[in-house]
Order: sequence, then structure tokens, then C-alpha cells
Amino acid sequence: MSSPDTHSPDTPAVETVKVWDPLLRLFHWALAAAVVLAWGLGHFGPDIMTLHFYAGYVVLGLLAFRLIWALVGPAPARFSNFVYGPRDILGYAAEAWRRKPSYWRGHNPLGGLFIVAILLMLMLQVVTGLVADPDDFINVGPLASYVPSWVSRKAVGLHETIGNVILGLVVLHLAAIAFYKLWKREDLIRPMLTGLKTVRRG
Repeated sequence: MSSPDTHSPDTPAVETVKVWDPLLRLFHWALAAAVVLAWGLGHFGPDIMTLHFYAGYVVLGLLAFRLIWALVGPAPARFSNFVYGPRDILGYAAEAWRRKPSYWRGHNPLGGLFIVAILLMLMLQVVTGLVADPDDFINVGPLASYVPSWVSRKAVGLHETIGNVILGLVVLHLAAIAFYKLWKREDLIRPMLTGLKTVRRG
């Protein structure tokens, strides 16, 4: 699906195309809900963290799907489409402040860097949660008995620290969405709802 050209000498030729597939969009919103739920239960939930663990298992399953989809899914979802080298990332960052839409087909280099960062942090968060042992004999990770005791004790503090890092990344993500909407006049939310994105033609 595409729209007619809407360009002038100062703007590129663009088209509206289907970029994000339904499974990727479902993954995005499900992961957001699961992470918020897990974080909220971890900080404000009951002392017995059963529901927190369940939310963590959902995050684990979603991460497994995303890694598989990054290998076999549609082109925009694959690692090859959003993992960029330092030159591309720095080059895009130098242009990102311009007050015009980027019309990037898929994730731009800064967005790709964010995806790699958040996926790594979430994987570390899940791993530390699985092996953590807070010595309360209740909220022990299901794999804590398979690692040395010093590892399971260290995992408790790391789990909390990584949780704060993830919170910071979420805030950064929301700030980036607002920046693109208000400054660059580019809506990043609608494409993740409909799958349709206005991109540079060709």
C-alpha cells in the first residue's frame, strides 16, 4: 500500500507502506505491558513475588520470540535491518536534530541501538531474577540452586540495579517518541498500531 508522492524540491519523495508485521506489533505492546507489570509488582506488589515471577516468565517468552523473529521474521524485524555500525549511528545522530521527519524505513540507527540495549538489559534482568536468592526462603529464583551461592546473592543486587537501568531506558524511549512527535513532526506510535509508516521512497 502506498500513497502518492508529497514532495517538493526541499523534501524527499515518500510513500506509506506496511512496515511492521502483526506479530511484531503484538510483541511490542505485550512486552511493554509485561515489563510495566513486572516492575510494578517488584516495587509495589505483595511480599510474596509469585505474580512478579509469572510476569518475568512472560517477558522471557517474549524475548525468545523476538530473538527468533529477528532471524526468520519479515525484513524490517531482522537484526540485519536495525543493527548498525558506529559510523551509521553517529551519522544519523548528527542529523537527528533537524526539524523534519526522517522517513526512515524501519528502525533508524539510534532506534536500533536502543533495541539492542533494551533487549540485552531485559535478558540480564530475567537471568538475574531466575538465579537470585534473597535469603528469605520464599522469593528464590527457580534456578538459584544451580549456581554458586555467591552468584545467587550477587544476582539480587544486580536485579535491582538493572531494573533501574531498564526504567531509565523506558523513560528515554518515551522522551524520544515525544521528541519525534513534537520536534520532527513524525508519529512513531501510529505505525506500531497499524503497521503503516511513511518512508522515503525507494
